Amino acid sequence: MKKRLCALMMTLILPLSACGGKGSGNEAEEALSRIRGQYLEMTGCSGHAELTADYGQRVYSYGVDFSWQREGETLLTLTAPEIVAGTVAHIAAGETALEYDGVMLETGPLNAAGLSPVDALPALLQYAREGFAAECVLEEGSSRFHVVCRDPEKDPGAGPEARLWFEPETGALLQGELSEAGVTVIQCQFSDFTMASAPEG
Repeated sequence: MKKRLCALMMTLILPLSACGGKGSGNEAEEALSRIRGQYLEMTGCSGHAELTADYGQRVYSYGVDFSWQREGETLLTLTAPEIVAGTVAHIAAGETALEYDGVMLETGPLNAAGLSPVDALPALLQYAREGFAAECVLEEGSSRFHVVCRDPEKDPGAGPEARLWFEPETGALLQGELSEAGVTVIQCQFSDFTMASAPEG
């Protein structure tokens, strides 16, 4: 896991925003600042994701219940398809293990950096916290806030990118996509997304 995400994470240690493009403006920039702050303060989150991984010749779809902790273990439990329901991925201390009755489950990398479906949630959360926001816009009558994160030194579609959709008021993650060279390799639809923060005082 540590090696897999190394190249991806290098693109995230950048200035946080040059939020521009269609729909940019004070309202969108304020929403970005507020939501970015929520994710930086977040100590944990949980919910459900419907995840699709596109390998070109092969497409895999999963249902995943997740519980992410900034300090400690993150658990991903597959709920679908039925043949792998109950498979649990443990993510802790920079390592990933997929366990199901002691058997490893592996579908292979989706890009040259070694991104796999089990890496999708941590990668999307990392983008939400620290990714360079190249574009941001309030969509659909302000019911969804859309952010595009990419390497500012690359042209759009030339490298890894993340597209994130949030509920503007609560900051809940609604949808996320990861792409490589203009090709979407991961799609996630989120439900019951709940954030936890450290108590004040």
